[in-house]
Amino acid sequence: MFDVENAAEFNAGKITDPSKVGVRALSPLVLQVRLKKPVVYFPSITTFMVTFPQRQDIVEKFGDHWTDPEHIVTNGPFILSEWKHEYKLILKANDRHYEGRPPIDQVLVYVVEEPTTALTLFETGELDILELPPVAIPHYKNDPRYVSRPQLRGYYYGFNVKKPPFDDVRVRQAFAHAIDRSRIPVILKGGEIPTSSWIPKGMFGYNPDIGLKFDPEKARQLLSQAGYPKGKGFPATQAMFNTENRNLLIAEFLQAQWKQHLKVDIEFESQEWKVFLSRLQMDAPAMFRLGWGADFPDPDNFMNLFISTSGNNRLGWGNARYDDLVAKGPAIRDPKNRQALYDQAQTILTETDAAMIPLFIQVQNMVVKPHVKGLEMNSMELLYIKRLYLEPSRT
Repeated sequence: MFDVENAAEFNAGKITDPSKVGVRALSPLVLQVRLKKPVVYFPSITTFMVTFPQRQDIVEKFGDHWTDPEHIVTNGPFILSEWKHEYKLILKANDRHYEGRPPIDQVLVYVVEEPTTALTLFETGELDILELPPVAIPHYKNDPRYVSRPQLRGYYYGFNVKKPPFDDVRVRQAFAHAIDRSRIPVILKGGEIPTSSWIPKGMFGYNPDIGLKFDPEKARQLLSQAGYPKGKGFPATQAMFNTENRNLLIAEFLQAQWKQHLKVDIEFESQEWKVFLSRLQMDAPAMFRLGWGADFPDPDNFMNLFISTSGNNRLGWGNARYDDLVAKGPAIRDPKNRQALYDQAQTILTETDAAMIPLFIQVQNMVVKPHVKGLEMNSMELLYIKRLYLEPSRT
């Protein structure tokens, strides 16, 4: 929301008067938003969940418990009826929804951490819609219930550029050149799209020619120039990922690639998600897995992650030229000029400074029971249930 006039200043405490932030209600049906500068993607921001209205009195009255089912006030097609954390949510149709009552009376959303359990629940009829784990995708590939769609979601490994040996750009470049990304779809089995650039395929700004391609000989030369010929003398190094089957498969693949092509041993550590995030915040390891899915379908949402002031930049990296290019991007209306700008910025990020290694663009793989109608998958990985309906024979 920092494109809004004085939003960043208010957030940072530089101004304390909220009336100076460029958002106000001119009438019960008119909201005025003033921006610091022209922003081509701003209409998409208004559809993102952070802009959805909230009842200030409810938040202030209940504090951290304002989202509890008995307190929360929402305006969507379903109302949160029950929330048993780490187990299930129950959503009930909202009779007062402005578009009318949705076709389905109730939706049960289960939290199932074990993939085999989820698959069993699907096959026994307890689940109607399920996102498939990698191990199950080959089994369902030719099943009429199988559906898939590429996502605006990138997967990468980042470096803490302040920690040796990755404070040397040649080491970072060597690690990027030593990965044969073409093998990733074979390992994950979900139609993933290998990429060496950061802006995902399907989004404006995508350029598959950018990034450090697989070149093991170049990788070895760079590592040797950095003082580690054939991996000799390379220090003990740890990489971290959050616990998930797909992440484990990628970690094992990278570990083998760097051992084969660079003769270096990287120790990988798996941590539960909350612990993982806390570690990244406090003291990011030398290497770590992260990803990003589009909040709105514009390259600024991906490129802004790595500006030096971004709260999502875990790399310890900053580049003034990169920051300047990303800041200029949203105001450029000519597509060719805007593409050229993002090409420059991506080149700095993934090649010149090699602050992170893009690996692949994710694909959502799901199975849906045939009696479920109206499901439309989308590249934002949002599950819209207000248009869903069940065949009349199904209650």
